[in-house]
Amino acid sequence: MLTLVIGNKNYSSWSMRPWVLMRQAGIAFEERLVRFDSFAPESRFKQTLQGLGAAGKVPVLLDGPLAVWDSLAIAETLAERFPDKRLWPADPALRARARSVVCEMHTGFAALRGHCPMNIEARLPEVGALLWRDQPALRADVAHLVDTWAALLDAHGGPLLFGDFSIADAFFAPVCMRLITYALPLPAPIRAYVERVAALPGVAAWIADALAEKDFLDFEEPYRLRP
Repeated sequence: MLTLVIGNKNYSSWSMRPWVLMRQAGIAFEERLVRFDSFAPESRFKQTLQGLGAAGKVPVLLDGPLAVWDSLAIAETLAERFPDKRLWPADPALRARARSVVCEMHTGFAALRGHCPMNIEARLPEVGALLWRDQPALRADVAHLVDTWAALLDAHGGPLLFGDFSIADAFFAPVCMRLITYALPLPAPIRAYVERVAALPGVAAWIADALAEKDFLDFEEPYRLRP
């Protein structure tokens, strides 16, 4: 049985990606959650992950003695191991396009990720409004995101980015969570895509678990008082 090691579901966007991918695709796995107590070298979190032979970050996929870390490496490993799940589009040109947008998400959108950390439990429209007003790089990231999603949805007819569920939708699921939390302005078709992603069974299950955690971490939320 595969084991996926993750961090707090309310905060860990990188953990969310392979968890949603596996859950939505019907790939059986066991979950091991390592709480974010701190990211200092001596923290239990870091010590636990180093003991797994990983890079000190989540997620980590354990397959017997093999440890695979980094969400994109995990996604590619799963695509190779479970070709019947069609985690990438079957068409080579679409598959290349899907890999391109996933890699861009993996390395880009720094302003969106930096200014709007994932926090599924929270609703912060007032924070989002101020960020939208004051951060042009955030507005540029969202505009590029809207253009990318609109082109893909128009080209493939939806309901998801490449028609059927794929790694691309799993990788953008935490982005959808950010857009909801901070109530960033979106055109209606893009808002509808965000709502469809949030309603996917795999995503809905992650959201339910995140809401049930009730584990407020002040170092993850410097912008917010304890609820």
